[in-house]
Amino acid sequence: MTELEFAKKIDELGGTAYLVGGAVRDKFRNVKAHDKDYCICGLDEKIFSENFPKAEKFGKSFPVYSVKIDGKLSEVAFARTERKVGEGYRGFSVNFDKNVTIEEDLFRRDTTINAMAIKILTGEIIDPFGGKKDIEQKKIRAVSEHFTEDPVRALRAARQSAQFNFEITSETLTAMNFCAEELSKEPGERIFAELENALKTDKPSIFFRSLDKANLLKIIFPEIYQLKGKIQPVFFHPEGDAYEHSLKILDEVSSVNKKTVVRFAALVHDIGKGITPTDMLPHHYQHERRGLKVFEKMTKKIPLPNDWKKTAEFVISEHMRAPVLAKPGKIVELLLKIHKSKISVEDFNDIIRADHNGLPNYLERAEFFITEMLKVSGKNAPPELKGTEIGNWIFQEQIKIFNMKKICKK
Repeated sequence: MTELEFAKKIDELGGTAYLVGGAVRDKFRNVKAHDKDYCICGLDEKIFSENFPKAEKFGKSFPVYSVKIDGKLSEVAFARTERKVGEGYRGFSVNFDKNVTIEEDLFRRDTTINAMAIKILTGEIIDPFGGKKDIEQKKIRAVSEHFTEDPVRALRAARQSAQFNFEITSETLTAMNFCAEELSKEPGERIFAELENALKTDKPSIFFRSLDKANLLKIIFPEIYQLKGKIQPVFFHPEGDAYEHSLKILDEVSSVNKKTVVRFAALVHDIGKGITPTDMLPHHYQHERRGLKVFEKMTKKIPLPNDWKKTAEFVISEHMRAPVLAKPGKIVELLLKIHKSKISVEDFNDIIRADHNGLPNYLERAEFFITEMLKVSGKNAPPELKGTEIGNWIFQEQIKIFNMKKICKK
């Protein structure tokens, strides 16, 4: 079923089908939309479900259907209004009867660039809040006072700013700040979902800077906020304090690596500097150890996938010593740790290269050397060796291979 066929069928049943959301926004940005969402007005759900028996229904508070249109599964929702009756994202009373208009539906949405619709059969543009103009002016603007009713919209506005490199208007920053109290009570899963989406953008630092402008960074990501004002030796870090450095490394790694787990590890690699004693500044001795404690505290509030947690912990622990190791045994030990960790050599190197403006020779060629060292196994050990003696023998043989390949040369 094509989009036009879908719209005609809805029209025959007495309703009207609209293209809404990101697909409309992307049309005016001259960008191809990845997905399409639809909204239906003037039609009872019962009539819809009877005429689209293959449509799969999901959603608890209000009905949303998955319908195959133009060969892809798309979301089809009924126009709805919402009324705040409690706290958080569950505290809404929803009305989705057939009398709800498209304008009323758009009024409840978060920002103007997402509050536009196109009537499929006629191509008519419904833009009651100036979304098209805000796209042209590269602005993120709250649609209405309803913005503050779901506190996570504050994170979405910051993410949209990073996603499109748009400026958040001053009144929207104020609305974002108004969400602070409820936002501090939101489930960690919702915070993580927006964090993950923000890390997918081309310049994720904008997300954190936007939250800081709205005075929300210290509430949602206090561990990142603590990096502000933590000065560093200017010779090594001309960009400024630990906060500026962390965002710089985040963006640099993001420019060469699309993996959100790696980008996140880049963000938190220096997180321990946030609690460096003032009398130690501008130095941050042993911030790796402090970093693990700070990171553990962070993970208690925001549930992270295991690979995110393990990757970040590895980078926090090893990012300082990796570029300066000189003893063959220590280098072999680290290479084997990388091999056993959740992070690949390539991903680890992307972070170290950005953080230290280059790589030591052994990391440049790490994949080759790890492959060679792994050829050693206990099967080759002298028969008289037992237990831990075999492990020690393997390690010494791996060091010999390391030296033979001259991986320590400068």
